[in-house]
Amino acid sequence: MTTDSRPASIERIDLQPEVWVADTTPYPWPYDARLEPERLALLVIVPDGAAPGISPAAGDEAMAVIAGLAQSVTAFGASVLQVTTAGPVLRAGHATDTDAAVGGTWTPPTALPFAATSMQSIGIDGFFGSRLDAVLRSTHITHLLLTGAPLETSVHSTMRAANDMGYECLLVEDATAALDPELKRNTLSMVEMSGGIFGAIGSSAAVVAALEL
Repeated sequence: MTTDSRPASIERIDLQPEVWVADTTPYPWPYDARLEPERLALLVIVPDGAAPGISPAAGDEAMAVIAGLAQSVTAFGASVLQVTTAGPVLRAGHATDTDAAVGGTWTPPTALPFAATSMQSIGIDGFFGSRLDAVLRSTHITHLLLTGAPLETSVHSTMRAANDMGYECLLVEDATAALDPELKRNTLSMVEMSGGIFGAIGSSAAVVAALEL
């Protein structure tokens, strides 16, 4: 008969396997190689009302990608949160009536059936005047998948704020819709500057594959 010679005060430590989302830029995400259900959340950011400049096709396509991603995140045991943000204030000389005519106008659904928690911010940044940070910290979430629209305003602002607050952020590129598709690459490039100043960028397919490991 064999006996365990370890002192009773020492418990076995089960180490979590290291997991990264494939092909993220500019660094392997997450930085700590830890994808744990209790620490991960999918943020779905949508504007409060119509979004002139986002075509209905682009908006609906992004939402379809998000719906599939949410299904995988939920099956993984992680959280899905909807954050509704205020739209940008249009000032004379900065926007015209042709914006909607060129890109179209997309109106997001008011409630996402796959989001377990929803909240409203009073600014473009999803954290501003909302309970988002309190919800994330109270549930010990540290890693965020950012999705939604508009990419250049609400999604980007929320990601920058999250990074400043210490969250590990991944922008899921194909799960976003941009106001100006021609500027999308520049918007993404700002995230990648300085080795990932605001986090990293990846694809929904790569995220799903990592969650299924």
